[in-house]
Amino acid sequence: MRTCPLCPLFIATVLVAAPTAFLIAAAPTQDSTAPSKAAANTGKKAGEKEWAVHDMTRPEPAIVAGGTCTNGGCGAPSDAIVLFDGKDLSQWTANGSDAKWTVTDGYFQATPGAGSIQTKQKFGSCQIHIEWMVPETCKCESQHGCNSGLFFMDRYELQILGSNGNKTYVDGMAGAMYGQHPPLVNACKPNGQWNTYDVVFHAPVFGKDGALTKAGTMTVFFNGVLVQDNAEILGATAHAAKAKYSAHEAELPIGLQDHGDPLKFRNAWIRPLTN
Repeated sequence: MRTCPLCPLFIATVLVAAPTAFLIAAAPTQDSTAPSKAAANTGKKAGEKEWAVHDMTRPEPAIVAGGTCTNGGCGAPSDAIVLFDGKDLSQWTANGSDAKWTVTDGYFQATPGAGSIQTKQKFGSCQIHIEWMVPETCKCESQHGCNSGLFFMDRYELQILGSNGNKTYVDGMAGAMYGQHPPLVNACKPNGQWNTYDVVFHAPVFGKDGALTKAGTMTVFFNGVLVQDNAEILGATAHAAKAKYSAHEAELPIGLQDHGDPLKFRNAWIRPLTN
C-alpha cells in the first residue's frame, strides 16, 4: 500500500476551510423580489417627488365632471376649453380675420373657398374632441368631394375624409395621420352621419439648437374605435413627400382645413396637457 505524502496537508486544509464555506453557504440571501420598506412609484415624472405606494399624504387629482352625450353629440368636461358652443365661431380666426364659415342649427360648416380656420388660442400637447359629418349630398371620389383635416400646431394633420365606400390611398383616408400612418381600422360612418374624433396629442420637443429631442405622438379614437395607438409623428404633414421636422414654438393654433368641400363640425373642445 502506497502512502500519500501530501494527504495530511490536504485534509488539514479542508478542515480549516470547511467552517468558512459552511458560513458562506448558510448566509441568508436577499430576496430581490421583496419590496423595500418605502416602495416608491416607479412611474414618477422627471423632478417629481417619489411617493411610497399607498401614501395617504399624496396630493389628490382635481375633480373633473365628464361631459354628457346625447343625440346631439357629447358635451365638454368641466375643465375643457370649448372651441365651439353651437352658437358662433368667436374662438376661431382665418389668418387673423373673422372666420367666414357658416353656423347653423348647432353646427358650423366649411364654406368652400373661404379658407382654412385656426383657433385664436395656441396649444401644445392636448386632448381634443370634435365631431364631423360629410353631408349626404357630397360625392366622394378619393380625395375629392368630402375632404378636410384637423391640424395640430397648424402642421400635423389628422385626416378628415368620407371613407365609407370611398377608395383612396390608405395613408390619406379618415383616421390617417396624413401621409404617415394609415388607421388601424376603417371606422368611418356613411355620409350624412356624425363621426367623432377623440385625440391625445403630444407635441414634439426641440432643443435650444433647434434639433428634435422628442418626436410628437397621436392616439386617436374614431367613433370610439382605436385607430392610432401612440403613433409617432414623423414630421410636418406634406403631400406626396416625406415628412420632416423643423423647430417651432411650443404652442400653436389648432386648424381645420378648407379643402373645397362643405363638411360640418360640432361639439369641439380641448383640454391642454403637460408635455
